Amino acid sequence: MVRLVLFDIDGTLIRTNGAGVQAFARAFAAEFGVPDATDGIRFAGRTDVSLAREMFTNCRVEATPANFRRFFASYVVWLGQLMAASDGHTCPGVREFLRGLARLPKPPLVGLLTGNIRRGAEIKLCHFELWETFTTGAFADDHEDRNQIAVVARDRARQLLDGPLRGEEIVVVGDTPHDVRCGRAIGAKVLAVTTGGATPADLREYQPDWLVGTLQEVTAEEVCRPER
Repeated sequence: MVRLVLFDIDGTLIRTNGAGVQAFARAFAAEFGVPDATDGIRFAGRTDVSLAREMFTNCRVEATPANFRRFFASYVVWLGQLMAASDGHTCPGVREFLRGLARLPKPPLVGLLTGNIRRGAEIKLCHFELWETFTTGAFADDHEDRNQIAVVARDRARQLLDGPLRGEEIVVVGDTPHDVRCGRAIGAKVLAVTTGGATPADLREYQPDWLVGTLQEVTAEEVCRPER
């Protein structure tokens, strides 16, 4: 039986039409005087901390704790402004899938497993009135490595469920190979979607348990059906 479902955010739950990337670029320019610092950086599936570190390296800015704090303090301000004007959207089938999970006879705990810092995740999901849907989660504030974020998410859920939680009782939902890999790092099943831009071939290489174009193509009942 599935007792925990963990969702990635960008490309899985929502599309911000570039608000996050723009916020990174504007924050870096404002704080460190480097325009276009995001050029050439691949964001999909990455953690915010690893992205900031790459920008520091590329732009020869010292990656000190103080500079990380300075950057992210600016980033969340820019993100809030950009999200307020965003014409983004929730990905197809997301709301229906979440409602399906809530209607199950024994609804699983629903959480986040994301490379966003927590405040960034909150800003994005509040814009779409989704933040309150999630009971738990783990973020880039918890660890720079996405596989370790998965461990934190699992361990927090264990505390809430007040007991053991096996890998086969967890489903990770995501749109990149990084999501499949971090799900496997905790022994979880993985539902991969192509709403974030990865092709079916990109994702199939990592052998997710389910591979769909959108969450409209699968139901909560199918994913959480007890194994016989």
